[in-house]
Amino acid sequence: MVSPARLCVICKGGRNLCGHSPCPLIPRFRAIPEAGKIKRSFFGPSYSVFVGRFGYPDVNIGPLAAIDEKPNLDSPEKWFGMKYSDIIELRSLLLRSKQKENVKSSSRFVLENQELVLASRPTDVEMSFRKRPVYTVSFSDVVQPMGPSAPLERMRVAENPKIHSKVEKIVSDDIKAEHAGFLLYSTGQDVHRISSILSSGVLGIKKSKKLVPTRWSITAVDDMIFRRLAADVRGFPSVDEYMVYSSFYLDNRFEILLMPGSWEYEDFEAWAPGSVWTSKLKKPEILEEYEPFSGRTSYADKEGGGYYAARLGVIEGLHRMRRQARVVVFREIYEGYVIPLGVWQVRENVRNAFRKPCKKFSTLGEALKDIESRLRLPLNEYRKISRILKQKRLTDF
Repeated sequence: MVSPARLCVICKGGRNLCGHSPCPLIPRFRAIPEAGKIKRSFFGPSYSVFVGRFGYPDVNIGPLAAIDEKPNLDSPEKWFGMKYSDIIELRSLLLRSKQKENVKSSSRFVLENQELVLASRPTDVEMSFRKRPVYTVSFSDVVQPMGPSAPLERMRVAENPKIHSKVEKIVSDDIKAEHAGFLLYSTGQDVHRISSILSSGVLGIKKSKKLVPTRWSITAVDDMIFRRLAADVRGFPSVDEYMVYSSFYLDNRFEILLMPGSWEYEDFEAWAPGSVWTSKLKKPEILEEYEPFSGRTSYADKEGGGYYAARLGVIEGLHRMRRQARVVVFREIYEGYVIPLGVWQVRENVRNAFRKPCKKFSTLGEALKDIESRLRLPLNEYRKISRILKQKRLTDF
C-alpha cells in the first residue's frame, strides 16, 4: 500500500488519488492580477486555446486571451532562466474563457477556436461572460499557470486569423495525428504549440478528430515526437565514452548520464521534504521509471508527464548527435520548488543541459563520482533501485 505522503508525490495534484478535488495543496498559492483590468466584457488578443478534462467527454474549451500584452506570454520554450515570480506574473495576464462542448463537436465555436490555435500570431477576440472572471491563478504539475477564468456568454473573432500555408496544409491532410504532429515539429513548430493544435481537435483522420484535454495533449505530443525520433536513434551508432550533462533551474537539478550501449532509458525523480508535494515527507522520496530498447508498453504512472518531457529532451539531444546510448536521468527536486509550473520546465531543463558542453569520462565510476558531487542524495540510494546501474559490463571498468 502506498503511504499518504508518497501518494502526493505520485499524484502531483492531477490524478485525484486522495479523493480530494481540487488538490488541497495547490490552493495555498494564489496570485491576483491588477484589479479592474477585466469586467464582464473583453476585447484583446487570443494566444491559444485551453481544453479542460473534467466532465469528459463534455469539456470546457475557450480562448486564452491576454489581459495585458507581454512578450513570450504563451511561449514556455523561451522562459528558461526567468524567476518564479516573473513567470507567475506573466501567466496571470492570461484570461481563460470556457464553454462546454462535446469532444466530437464541430460547432462554429469549436471551429473558431481551431482557427485561433492555428493562427501564426495572436488574433483579436471579443468576449462577454456570464459572470465577472474570478481573479485567481491556477497551477498544475503538467500545464503552465493560467490567470482568471470565466464562463462565456458570447465570443466573436474580431479579425481574420493568419494561418501559415505549411501549417494549413498539414492540418488539412487526412493523416494520423502522430504523423501530422511530427510534420509540424519538422517545420520548426515547438512542442507547446503542437500540443495546443492537437488539443483543439484539428489533427487526425477526419472521422476520428476530437478535442483533447490540454493536460493530456502535452504528454501525448512529448510521446509522439519521441517515438518518431527514437526510431532513428535506435539505428545510430552508440556513444563510445561516458558523457555527463547538467542543468539547474527553479530548484530542480538534472544530471544526465550517457553510457555506451543500445538505447535504454531510466529516469529518477528524488523529491526533498518541503517541496510542493512533499510537505508530509520526513525524508526524500525517490521515484523510478524505466524502458528497454523496444520502448514502453504502459504509462509512466509514478512520474507522469515529467517522465515524457525529460525523455523528449534526451532523445532530441541524441538525435542531433546521431548517436544512441544507455541513459540515466537523475532529477532532484528541492524544497524551493514550492509552486508547480508545469512539465515545460523539465523539458527545458533537459534541453538546456544538452546545449552546454558535456563532461567525458573513460569509466562509469569516474562519471558517477562526478555526478554524485552535485547530487544531494548519496548515489547508493539510486543504485539500490536502478535497473541500468545494476548491470555489469566490461566497458564500465
